[in-house]
Amino acid sequence: QMPYGFGTTEQNELDLAEPYMLIEKLVETGKKYDVEKIKRAGAYAESLHEGQFRASGEAYITHPVAVAEIVASLELDTDSICAALLHDTVEDCGEKTNCQEIAKRFGADVAMLVEGLTKIVALQIDDKEEAHIETLRKMLLAMSKDVRVIFIKLCDRLHNMRTLDAKPDHKRRITALETMQVYAPLAHRLGMQKIKQELENLGMQYLDPIGYEEIHNWVETKYGENRDFIENIKKDNKFDDKITILYRKSDKKLKDFKKDDFFCNPRAEKIHNAIFAGGRVGIDVDFHNKNGQ
Repeated sequence: QMPYGFGTTEQNELDLAEPYMLIEKLVETGKKYDVEKIKRAGAYAESLHEGQFRASGEAYITHPVAVAEIVASLELDTDSICAALLHDTVEDCGEKTNCQEIAKRFGADVAMLVEGLTKIVALQIDDKEEAHIETLRKMLLAMSKDVRVIFIKLCDRLHNMRTLDAKPDHKRRITALETMQVYAPLAHRLGMQKIKQELENLGMQYLDPIGYEEIHNWVETKYGENRDFIENIKKDNKFDDKITILYRKSDKKLKDFKKDDFFCNPRAEKIHNAIFAGGRVGIDVDFHNKNGQ
C-alpha cells in the first residue's frame, strides 16, 4: 500500500490530493491521455522512491509528481508525463530498476526519455567559463535524441528552483548560477518564454537577494501606479477600434476581426529584465484572442 496515492484508493484524502489532482487535470483537458499508463508510472515511481525524502522533509515522490504537472501544463504527451514521473528512478534507485526494466513496463519511448534525462544529470558543470557553458548548451541539445528530454529537464529544473529554499545557501547559489548560465538560455532557444522568465527571476532571487527585493518592490509600486491607466485603456472604445483596424490590416484573413475577439492583459516587467535594463520599469500590454493566443 503506497503512502502517496498512486497505489491504492484507501489512503487518507490529504495524501491523495496531489497525484489525483494531476490525473483530474489530464482528464479535464479532454485530450487522449493514457491515464492508466500514467497511473502505473506513478505507482512504480512511488514504490521505487519509498523511504526517500527531499531536503524539505517531504516524501521524494512529491517532486516527480510536481514535474509531471508542469510537463502536463505544456500539453506534452502521455510518454512525457510518464517519463517525468520516472525521471529520477534510474539515478536514485539504480539497485531496483534500470532503463531495460522501464522499457518492459512502459515502452521504449519512455525508457529513451528517462535514459536521456539520466545522462544529463551525469554531466558536470564545474567550469563556469562562457565558452564551456556554450559548449554545454549545445551538448545538451545534441545528446538528446528527442527534444522532449530537454522539455522535461527544464520542468525538473523549474520545480527544483521553486523549492530551492530547503537547500543550504552555498548550494542555492551554485544551482541558481547554473540555472542562469545553462537552463534559462536553453528555454529561451526553445521558445519557452514563461519558463525562461521564471528561471531567471528565481535565479536572480538567490544570486542577488538584496537587489532582487529592491527591484521587486519598485516594480510592484510602478505597476500599482499604472493600474488605473491600464484599466482606462481596457475601457477605451477608441483604443479597441484602433487595435481592430491594425489587426485587419496585418492579415487579410482577419477582415472579419472585431474588438470582441480579443482582450488585453497587462503585466509588469520581469525582475531579471528590470535589473538588466538599469532599473527602467514599464508595463507591457499583451493582446490575446479568445483562445489566449
